[in-house]
Amino acid sequence: MLPARPAGSGPLLLGVRHHGPGSARAVRAALDAASPLAVLIEGPPEGDALVSLAGDPQMRPPVALLAHAVDDPGRAAFWPLAEFSPEWVAIRWALAHDVPVRFIDLPATHSLALTDADEPPTDEPPGPEAGPGAGADPGPEARARALRVDPLAVLAEAAGYDDAERWWEDVVEHRGGTAADDPFAPFAAVGEAMGALREEYGDGGVRRDLVREAYMRIQLRAARKEFGDDRVAVVCGAWHVPALGARSTATADRALLKGLPKVKTEMTWVPWTHHRLARHSGYGAGIDSPGWYGHLFGAPDRPVERWMTKVAGLLREEDQPVSSAHVIEAVRLAETLATMRGRPLAGLTETTDAIRAVMCDGSDVPLALIRDRLIVGDVLGEVPDSAPAVPLQRDLTRLQRSLRLKPEALERELELDLRKEIDAGRSRMLHRLRLLGVGWGEPAAGRGSTGTFRESWRLRWEPELYVRVAEAGVWGTTVLSAATAKAESQAVSATALSEVTALAEQCLLAELTDALPVVMKALADRAALDADVGHLAQALPALARSLRYGDVRSTDTAALGEVAAGLAERICVGLPPACAGLDADGAAEMRGHLDSVHTAIGLLPAGPGRPAGDLSGRWGAVLRKLAARDTVPGVIRGRAARLLLDDGRLTEDEAARLMGLALSPGTPPADAAAWIEGFVGGASGGGMLLVHDERLLALVDTWLTGVPDGSFTDVLPLLRRTFSAYEPGVRRTLGELVRRGPAGSGARPAGTEAGIPGFGAGIDETRADAILPVLRLLLGDNDGNRDNGDNGDNHDKNHDNDLAGVAR
Repeated sequence: MLPARPAGSGPLLLGVRHHGPGSARAVRAALDAASPLAVLIEGPPEGDALVSLAGDPQMRPPVALLAHAVDDPGRAAFWPLAEFSPEWVAIRWALAHDVPVRFIDLPATHSLALTDADEPPTDEPPGPEAGPGAGADPGPEARARALRVDPLAVLAEAAGYDDAERWWEDVVEHRGGTAADDPFAPFAAVGEAMGALREEYGDGGVRRDLVREAYMRIQLRAARKEFGDDRVAVVCGAWHVPALGARSTATADRALLKGLPKVKTEMTWVPWTHHRLARHSGYGAGIDSPGWYGHLFGAPDRPVERWMTKVAGLLREEDQPVSSAHVIEAVRLAETLATMRGRPLAGLTETTDAIRAVMCDGSDVPLALIRDRLIVGDVLGEVPDSAPAVPLQRDLTRLQRSLRLKPEALERELELDLRKEIDAGRSRMLHRLRLLGVGWGEPAAGRGSTGTFRESWRLRWEPELYVRVAEAGVWGTTVLSAATAKAESQAVSATALSEVTALAEQCLLAELTDALPVVMKALADRAALDADVGHLAQALPALARSLRYGDVRSTDTAALGEVAAGLAERICVGLPPACAGLDADGAAEMRGHLDSVHTAIGLLPAGPGRPAGDLSGRWGAVLRKLAARDTVPGVIRGRAARLLLDDGRLTEDEAARLMGLALSPGTPPADAAAWIEGFVGGASGGGMLLVHDERLLALVDTWLTGVPDGSFTDVLPLLRRTFSAYEPGVRRTLGELVRRGPAGSGARPAGTEAGIPGFGAGIDETRADAILPVLRLLLGDNDGNRDNGDNGDNHDKNHDNDLAGVAR
């Protein structure tokens, strides 16, 4: 027979730890024993209208109450609840027993409006300031500021624990019990401990708690008057229990609430994740191991054995050799560790140590997977369709279902083929959401294809995205209309040409055809007024990329092509004078513009009355002018020469002549080093160019050995930056070639006097022939031609000659 609460004992105050499975079990037992007529819960009263949805079959925790300011959706707050949260258990108990359940914390209309400047005054006198060496007590206010009290940490330290989590697990989460135990005793003990802490530390350094507790007391008085003193249960953070039981007048509580700022708010349920529960947010009670706590709450018995079985299943899915014997041994080791450490039950520390030793062979690598998948978990909750939502969120939910793209808490890669209608729709939605600032997906580097009809995305849904959707709701009620309105607004307000070109690219990717006319007009206006070559060079690449999307996305890009061609023409005219007289930083920046414009011009298609070759020819003339002009910084001259060489517009002899001029004795060493950086620096394959053209390598080697001692330290950082970008294998090969010398040892074979590019002095026939058997396997043999000896012999000779040519 359960002990009954004595008459006149007042409301049942159940002080809990938010998201604590032990507290959740204790709350359920206490409610079963007390059978209150009303349940009051720490939380925003605006949630009273939504609490009935917690009983909906579609509602699956973890979930959270989301409140946001109507006029400023970015001002928002969450109140997360997991299956093992005491508040969730109390809500479900009340709904199951048809008992009224109410939230009694400070309304969100006030809490979202409060700022640090709105902190209420305190009745506690400030403590005296103690100078160095003074022994005066600093007083409760100073102690609170210094501690910002974590009550669990204080109690754990008093109990001789150095880890508050471990103390709480031993005292509450791992607490065993029988049906005959007093279900109210744990809460009485916790309330007494918190009372002692409140006497010592006051409000714990959080002044806003005084206002919250005043509001909770007002709501508690109203419930006691309506249902009776002994028939009301309150589920709240244990820290607030002494304040709710303290003697205070209604007048004093209302005085604390007077003049609080207000803001109009809306509230709804949103899905939450275990990853978010692992952070300090909402109730300020982030937990490190929500997956472990969920297991403790859900396991009917033998939690350690069941946990080890889960871990073994996960490792087996990853092809790790884990047997039943591993599970048995891990359980024994965890229980032994718990006994040695004086713990009532093996906790997460003991089970993790046992798993590392038995199942992971001492490695922490598999433990990272176990932590991510089980200890924290990748659970994403669900809310029913009947939950309130802004129109934009409802349209997004409809799109997610029609495109079969479900939000998931676990990050994943998504490959799209834009030739398929469903993938094209997914691409449009993700690009529109990015424009709206809802970062559900981020473009990723594609695998195996550089075509414009493929896209790669990295997707992960975070609960904060619901706030971003609410913020974006000011632009429209659907994803399409909101993205269109925001694009038009950004086009009108943009001040930089590069901003408008980037926006044009986004509009094409998102297929915002209604926004394109506004964006194109803004683009034409900005391009006509901007005379800065650097700005034009920044804008052109985005336009060139955008022109490639027309075919696969069926978008008319004619107007965009005209603007891009006009920008390219102006760059060709203005770039040579803009490159003269630049300092080192300006030259490095202009070199980046040179590369991007070169790539962009190669992508521009032909237009009406404008053959693609004309623009390409003009750009080649610009590069030749830059490569030959002495007033242009060396890094730009070297880069222009390299681009001409790669395009076949410059022969190797001409490149060697330009390099010889740039590295001549009359050129200052710093200018020569800059030319080398432009010509062979970066990730442009310059190292392989030196490997395969020993004439260029010899020019660099000769110049470098002739740099005066006094100038060598000045050019060394530039050279180190240039050559450190090469692959290790390229650097090693260059070192071997320099050590061997340009002519090598021995005479060149006949026919190699002209200098055949390569590593050695000539072709080694024996080594080249050694690859023939492998080539036969790769290319295949035609055995049908070997019908007779003579024909077969002739065939073998011809075939071997062909293969030898391939090998060489």
